[in-house]
Amino acid sequence: MMDLRSRFLEGMSRAATFVAVVTTDGPGGRDGVTVSSLSPVSADGEAPALLACIHHQSPAAVAILKNEGFCANLLHESQQQEANLFAGRSAAGARSARFDGLGWKAGAAGQPQLDGATAAFHCRLATALLWQTHYIIVGQVNAVELSDDPAALLYGQRSYRKSVGLEE
Repeated sequence: MMDLRSRFLEGMSRAATFVAVVTTDGPGGRDGVTVSSLSPVSADGEAPALLACIHHQSPAAVAILKNEGFCANLLHESQQQEANLFAGRSAAGARSARFDGLGWKAGAAGQPQLDGATAAFHCRLATALLWQTHYIIVGQVNAVELSDDPAALLYGQRSYRKSVGLEE
């Protein structure tokens, strides 16, 4: 019989979610991390907002808090390599070296926007809450860049997926 944590992980593995790389640059350094816990908070209010959950020991979380900003890059279905790179599944050396050889540009606030991302949400850090092992980081969106191809990379059942339409 599985314990509660194992059952939780198995249950959550059955939920397909989009894959994003959250990037940051500034006084806290350039860094990025792959997340599947990116979620809109609201489109209303002073500005739209979104949240990301990042492990408290991740250098990217520390950099985001120091830099007070980030870019949430929603990956295109062709960007599995980028997802693996920022998840630490390749030997890139230094964390900042993850950007070497990748196409990216600095957004208006200086946060790295990855080439090929289907959407990039440029955010100012609004608040962060440490909950047990993860920071819940809320960003106030100040710009959104959209590509011409909306096909997002998904992750579910412990592997990358792509979205296909269902016939009605």
